[in-house]
Amino acid sequence: MAYEVLARKWRPDRFATMVGQEHVLRALVHALEQDRLHHAYLFTGTRGVGKTTVARILARCLNCEQGVGPEPCGVCASCVEIAEGRFVDLIEVDAASRTKVEDTRELLDNVQYAPTRGRYKVYLIDEVHMLSASSFNALLKTLEEPPPHVKFLLATTDPKKLPVTVLSRCLQFHLKNLTPERISAHLEHVLGAEGVAFEAEALQALARAADGSMRDALSLTDQAVAHGGGRLVADDVARMLGTIDQGALERILEGLADGDGEALVACCDDLATHAADFAGVLRELMSALHQVALAQALPDGGPVRDARAARLAEVGARLSPEDVQLHYQIALTGLRDLPWAPDPRTGFEMTLLRMLAFRPEDPGGGTGPAPERGRSAEPSAVPGASASADAAAGAADPRPEPAGGDPAEADSAANRFEAPAEGVPVSAATVEAASAPGSAPARSMAAEAASRPAAEASRRDVPSPAARALATALEASAAPPSAVERSDTRPCPVLEPLPATAGSAPSAAVGATADLDAAAEHEAAVVADAAPGEAPRLLLAEDWHAVLAALPVAGVTRELASHCLPTLIDGWRLVLAVDPAAEALLADVHVTRLEAALAELLGGAWRVRIEAGEPGGETPAQRAARQRDERQRRAVAAIESDAGVRRLQELFNASLQQESIRPRP
Repeated sequence: MAYEVLARKWRPDRFATMVGQEHVLRALVHALEQDRLHHAYLFTGTRGVGKTTVARILARCLNCEQGVGPEPCGVCASCVEIAEGRFVDLIEVDAASRTKVEDTRELLDNVQYAPTRGRYKVYLIDEVHMLSASSFNALLKTLEEPPPHVKFLLATTDPKKLPVTVLSRCLQFHLKNLTPERISAHLEHVLGAEGVAFEAEALQALARAADGSMRDALSLTDQAVAHGGGRLVADDVARMLGTIDQGALERILEGLADGDGEALVACCDDLATHAADFAGVLRELMSALHQVALAQALPDGGPVRDARAARLAEVGARLSPEDVQLHYQIALTGLRDLPWAPDPRTGFEMTLLRMLAFRPEDPGGGTGPAPERGRSAEPSAVPGASASADAAAGAADPRPEPAGGDPAEADSAANRFEAPAEGVPVSAATVEAASAPGSAPARSMAAEAASRPAAEASRRDVPSPAARALATALEASAAPPSAVERSDTRPCPVLEPLPATAGSAPSAAVGATADLDAAAEHEAAVVADAAPGEAPRLLLAEDWHAVLAALPVAGVTRELASHCLPTLIDGWRLVLAVDPAAEALLADVHVTRLEAALAELLGGAWRVRIEAGEPGGETPAQRAARQRDERQRRAVAAIESDAGVRRLQELFNASLQQESIRPRP
């Protein structure tokens, strides 16, 4: 009798023998038990996870002669014929080879006829995403309202290629990839039943190589049994898969722990002799580092999954957690850059040498001694950086030492820390030295931060000149008209420009205390200049910048107002010109909100009209954008002129990514 491969021989014939996919099986079993059957099912997932198998088992459950249920008998004529692939009412279609609309129409011509043998006529369309757009259109109506004796079972590895009109007509079940542990356990059961001797490490290697597919795992097992002469040995399986054995990984980790470059190069020579896949070796090394990190991070070493993980944890105990994390990141980067290397071996060797050349900085502020790794005491420091840091520290405080050696005076001088002038580059060493815990500048800055809330509170208790002027103006406006002496012909005063507040938060409470004081001062000046019952005179573009900062509006309304400038003020009527770039924001609701906000802030019944056109000056939004650009240019210039940055560029041929630079708020 011809040999039957394991993938076909051990294909499940009942839901109970399926490995994994419990979330799908539970829904199907309950639907069969309660007779809540849909007319179309869609099974998705990667190759070899059981899509077609589940569809065939469902077809047996629907047509078993013992009745519809989750457990087909397996002995009746319908069950046997379905298992052997010759059941006339189970129409299996390979959509990859029948993509034309003519094939789909021919298939649907017989849908209206009743089944010949079974209870249902089942259409199993595999790789349904390969159908053409015309074929999907021809299938839609029948798929949505098929005759009661027809069931559609669709399977695909790429559901994204299916039209949403098809997806909405089906119950969709996604079959997940199987874990290596579950695949290994099933292979152990299969090989035990087949009477094949095996090693546990060989099954684990096959399970990892299957990448979540049970069919791939069984096919690889067939190949491994033939390669090993009827038995599975870990070394033979590793050579067949092109991976490395356990000993090679342990030697690489030992070489990294000892800082032994010669041992690592010897490992590379041995791997090249056995024609190893260096990309696969890097993945194995990353998996080993993952096991080591788990053993280091979890209590009591974490769960030991197998003997391989236990041995790797013992070898990796010689590496610090920081080294393990850095080695993993370097291996990940090396795997990404491997296609760009002159050859795979060179890329792999450079990745290992990079692990030797770099190590994380010690949290205490230094790199820490590591004589056993054959490195200098300061490998992460840039050559000459210490001298540069000392020079920068000296340049940060150019004041001379106090004469006489008075300790109190010296301490007072040490506690004085002045920030450098704007535009003067500050090196990283200077900032680090100044902000180090316990340093004199840090103590001074901490004391200043502690006293700042009290100072601000006292400053709020004292009325500002703007607040006093506003109160005086309000009292004058409340007096009888005869008590107010003013000339109606007096020209509008030229208001002093206020600091830009375009970058303030767009909310009713305008955020910063300084901005509130400036807005209040401007409002006081405007109200004081107006007679009782008169509209305030806002004639300058700068006035609109100040008023907008205090307007109680937010969101799109504030955004629209920030793109406007006043062009005409006639009493309580205000005409604004909006930048054409923001004309899309213009709406009646925002005009109404602006009128209400102006009335709340300045009083009176305002009527606002916004027209599209050139504002004729710098709008608040344009000013905010210009200020942002200027801050960004200053930040980039400060970084580019920093001596430490230039030193790094010279040593490592580094390039500065300007888009990553952000100015301080």
